[in-house]
Amino acid sequence: MKYNEANGQPNRIEKGTKITGEIQSESDFRIDGILEGSISTSGKVVIGKEGKINGKVICKNADFEGVFSGNLEVKETLTLKSSSKTEGDVIISKLIVDAGAFFNAKCSMKLTSDVKSISDNREKIA
Repeated sequence: MKYNEANGQPNRIEKGTKITGEIQSESDFRIDGILEGSISTSGKVVIGKEGKINGKVICKNADFEGVFSGNLEVKETLTLKSSSKTEGDVIISKLIVDAGAFFNAKCSMKLTSDVKSISDNREKIA
């Protein structure tokens, strides 16, 4: 895994740690503890098997093995592993779901590069 951090390591919220609040960063994050709140990063968010997020996440890519509940916006690819549980409102570009993953969400797929051209074409047709 290539990390979006100068020293090659992601930020981590370790098992047994609970954070409540808002996180903003340019780096990758791995959540093995609990986050209640929001995280916004231009990097990747990974939820480990023991990890839980309840809130809002905006990121470039995401890999979930644990539990997510809330609003999620992934600019590129969301990968749901077999142990993951995802609920809420999800906006993504690409979705990869392993067999056994729980996915109960309102999902919108948007191609980042095509969003403007699609809306422009709809206006021309109407």
